[in-house]
Amino acid sequence: MSLQLLGHIELPDNLETGGFDHAAVHGGSNRLYVAHTANDALDVIDCVKDRYSHSIENLTGVAGALVSNEQNLVFTSNRGENTVGIFEPDNEAGLAKIGVGIRPNGLAYDPVRGLLLAANVGDPKVPDSFTLSMVNVKQQRMTASVRVPGRTRWTVFDAQAELFYVNIADPAQIVVLASDAPDRAVRSITVPARGPHGLDFDPEQRRLFCACDAKQLVILEADSGEVLTQLELSGSPDVIFFNRVLGHLYVAVGDPGVVDVFDTDVMERIETVPTGRDAHTLGLDAERNKVYAFLPKTHRAAVYVDQG
Repeated sequence: MSLQLLGHIELPDNLETGGFDHAAVHGGSNRLYVAHTANDALDVIDCVKDRYSHSIENLTGVAGALVSNEQNLVFTSNRGENTVGIFEPDNEAGLAKIGVGIRPNGLAYDPVRGLLLAANVGDPKVPDSFTLSMVNVKQQRMTASVRVPGRTRWTVFDAQAELFYVNIADPAQIVVLASDAPDRAVRSITVPARGPHGLDFDPEQRRLFCACDAKQLVILEADSGEVLTQLELSGSPDVIFFNRVLGHLYVAVGDPGVVDVFDTDVMERIETVPTGRDAHTLGLDAERNKVYAFLPKTHRAAVYVDQG
């Protein structure tokens, strides 16, 4: 077994239907921030003690959290109010909101240029609402809006090449933007499976991990777009995280409620760990090799350690 269950963390009751979404860990404060979408709040977990700390409220429809350890910042995508939130971990009261496109979801950040990308889910009833919003974090304003060909999913930033990669559900592709010219896409990468959803990046081997609704994990060479391999998943995935130290990739599958664990050195699935029905999102504490699976039915987080 790779993932060993350490225990569970009780989180606040769901105030509305739904549950949790994207999470991120801030290394400097040892805090995990998870979008508790049902509560319009970020729940904060102490990763040292594995205890619930508190919640940051008034984030309508919050769909994701992202941190920048380099800049000591936390970002939120607030899908219900078409804003992104920005705050420092030691100054939650100073949270600022910036208007972006329709229903922001995925987030990626270039810490050198201070540029935040918000991938907007859009509204099929609103023409041209599938967009990417570029936000100048220092100026706290949206500086560009880029139309894309379909509904966005998750997004990542490649610091070495200074590129943003954004999953598009349909047509199945990854759109690429350069951070020095963020007002347009520079190219797209075709994904040979329906519904690209979860996305992460391996900077050392320059690989993109793309988990697709068609129950496929597609691994691509980032620079050429070449498909390196395709692997079966236990179901339709959502959030994925790559553990760079162990070379393990974790894929959350809400139905049937498992985490698929892949060894990316040999490119094979090594384990499938039961979590809970509709547990479609994860958090990764890379420093401690801990994986958090969020369980909406019981409003808890299951905590695992990866023993390598």
